[in-house]
Amino acid sequence: MSFRAGKRAADDVTPGGPVVAATGGPTFDQYRRRLRTLRISVTDRCNLRCQYCMPEEEYTWLAREDLLSFEEISRLTDVFISLGVEKVRLTGGEPLLRRDVSELVRQLASKQGIRDLAMTTNGVRLAEHAESLREAGLHRVTVSLDTLRPERFRALARRDSLSAVLEGIRSLARVGFTGTKIDTVVIRGVNDDELTDLIEFGRQVPAEVRFIEYMDVGGATGWSWEKTVSRDEILATLTRYYGSVEPVMDDDESATADRFALPDGTTFGIISSTTQPFCGSCDRARLTADGMWYLCLYALIGIDLRTPLRQDATDDELRDVIASAWRARRDRGAEARLAARNRRPLLSVAHLRRDPHLEMHTRGG
Repeated sequence: MSFRAGKRAADDVTPGGPVVAATGGPTFDQYRRRLRTLRISVTDRCNLRCQYCMPEEEYTWLAREDLLSFEEISRLTDVFISLGVEKVRLTGGEPLLRRDVSELVRQLASKQGIRDLAMTTNGVRLAEHAESLREAGLHRVTVSLDTLRPERFRALARRDSLSAVLEGIRSLARVGFTGTKIDTVVIRGVNDDELTDLIEFGRQVPAEVRFIEYMDVGGATGWSWEKTVSRDEILATLTRYYGSVEPVMDDDESATADRFALPDGTTFGIISSTTQPFCGSCDRARLTADGMWYLCLYALIGIDLRTPLRQDATDDELRDVIASAWRARRDRGAEARLAARNRRPLLSVAHLRRDPHLEMHTRGG
């Protein structure tokens, strides 16, 4: 199916000069991609050790005194909103490990410029926090779930927490959340035989399952092409089981997932960053818990926003830093990785320990 390819073709324009609208309007990069989505990591800590993200038991952690306060996160978010950001997602690490994170949700939910406020969580502590997150104004929740089998969960995450995750997912509907998504990283020989089981679980919850191609980013030091199950393979498996699978057109051209419908109308998504990147429409920027701003998930260098923030920079000065960096943005990291010869994991363990900002659990997915 060529749905994603057709959507991308319209985005692959020749880069022009920098374009920035007045304060409150959209900001564009060199490929005319809008600055629209901000992913905020509130902690680099996690209570799981998933092998595709955190294969080691010990890590170099961010200094606690460097972590942004909720007030600092709120102020930076205001600056991003003034440059056109409309969608904010709280991530980690595991965001529910950050003390009183519902208070941050409350602060962000009060901002008129945010039309979509979401959180990605591993779900371990979700059941105990779901009601307070809903009351604070969180719009949607995405839960990472790679298997429904307890023994596989233990092998993948090296923790015995599957029952807590499943209860967390079920708690969302009880407290009134809708639009729930389940994110599954598909790895050959590990969980690629559970695609239909996960869709059936999603029907029950309810939640839309999104299958994610295994990516060679951050701490994925065990990544290989052989372990990657492509979008086309996922579609072929589901077509064999369910029959005709049809693409669903999405109004949001920058959406990470291609969406599809089964014959009975059940929808699911595929995020194919590895084999069919969507760099041409990527509108995402990532802010780490200590204030480093990354313009691409594959970027090796970030922009320090904490230092000027704590040196009493004005909002206009912070806006200039962010707008100038986005105007100059030419990142197409996933495409560059696809074109790489003899593709291997992006970073070594030694490299990651020298700079923890390169870890997925530090900058958020």
